[in-house]
Amino acid sequence: MIIDKKAEGSNLCIALKGRLDTTTAPVLEAELTQSLAGVKELEFDFAELEYISSAGLRVLLSAQKTMNKQGSMCIRNVGPIIMEVFEITGFVDILTIV
Repeated sequence: MIIDKKAEGSNLCIALKGRLDTTTAPVLEAELTQSLAGVKELEFDFAELEYISSAGLRVLLSAQKTMNKQGSMCIRNVGPIIMEVFEITGFVDILTIV
């Protein structure tokens, strides 16, 4: 997985490419731990995300909980495979998907 991070003031955009799974989820989690201080708007771009596992969902849930306290979070460009996972797991009711 490749993480492409762009920060502008208190806004942070993270584009993910590849697979967010058991192997790569800890990498994203570590990146978020370092990057979320002072962030008011967190945006994920999933245009090039091919797969997400339960480990990846856990990282997104953790990020959402953090951002609920300090701002907002949204996910853009969700493909049909990832959207199906969000729908089956009920994450469409938890996450802001635009």
